Amino acid sequence: MKTHKSALVLIPPEELWGPIQEIRRRHDRQVRRWMPHITLVYPFRPRGEFDACEARLREACARVEPFKVALARFRWFDHGSGYTIWLDPEPRDGPVRLQGELVSAFPDCDDTSRFESGFTPHLSVGQARDRAELEAILGRLGPHWVPLEFTARELAMIWRGPATGEVFRVDRTVPLGGG
Repeated sequence: MKTHKSALVLIPPEELWGPIQEIRRRHDRQVRRWMPHITLVYPFRPRGEFDACEARLREACARVEPFKVALARFRWFDHGSGYTIWLDPEPRDGPVRLQGELVSAFPDCDDTSRFESGFTPHLSVGQARDRAELEAILGRLGPHWVPLEFTARELAMIWRGPATGEVFRVDRTVPLGGG
């Protein structure tokens, strides 16, 4: 059984959050609910099943060595009724490989792979209602953005409580590469 109250994510180191959160505070209606993250599996299992899932997660994560991530440019998803603005984690190979290993371990948790283009790793930073707002936001952000780089070394298992407005929290992390 899956729930939208948990996910498997990559979280950049907190020392990189400043510029990301500055953008999110202005443009992301979910800034309070989610920490900066790259979603790999969502929805996932209820928190009460995390202990039972951990061995499979450790095996999947052991097959992927830590990898470099650069958040260098903005992209967007067009939802027809609005846009999601996101930072593109480059190169994509590491997040894509890790997500594939996780879905192999939990085949029913393939929601992030079901899009026509497949899994697209991304770190959401905001929303725009229409094309004009999207272009204005990108015009303000793009020229001033300084790329952020980090090494993804662990997967985070996150969860939130049942109440409306609950915030996601890290329950535990699982090292990449078996470390």
